Amino acid sequence: MPAIHNMPGHLIRRLNQIAVAIFTERLAERGLELTPVQYAVLSTLGESEGLGQAALAGAVAYDKVTIGGVLDRMESKGLVARRVSPRDRRARELSLTEQGAALLAEAKPVVAALQSDILAGLDTAEQATFLALLQKATEAGNALSRAPLKL
Repeated sequence: MPAIHNMPGHLIRRLNQIAVAIFTERLAERGLELTPVQYAVLSTLGESEGLGQAALAGAVAYDKVTIGGVLDRMESKGLVARRVSPRDRRARELSLTEQGAALLAEAKPVVAALQSDILAGLDTAEQATFLALLQKATEAGNALSRAPLKL
């Protein structure tokens, strides 16, 4: 077995591939066209309407330019809306449209159900331990990211 197969970066990348494949497959089975980052945007705006683009980027740990393109595509699909902020006319606030809220409501239980499938090789206790360690490692390295999580 090549040495790379025991390296955390390689294994994390592979697990991400698996997670995205499961996510995409399960949503497609329900006729839902949604990427993981689009789901993160819908979910975040569903909990915190009125965020600006920079705050949203920080909340989902994506860079501002990438999230701008994601928002452009989601706006063209009628899932999110941008409006001028009543507090700062230069700023735009983001919100879910009715269509975006409906898609989130439909996708949320599917996404919740597939989470354990991502770690299917682990029992329940191992999954909890893995998630705790993954969160600890992610938080420890957050400042090193090109797009750190900002809550």
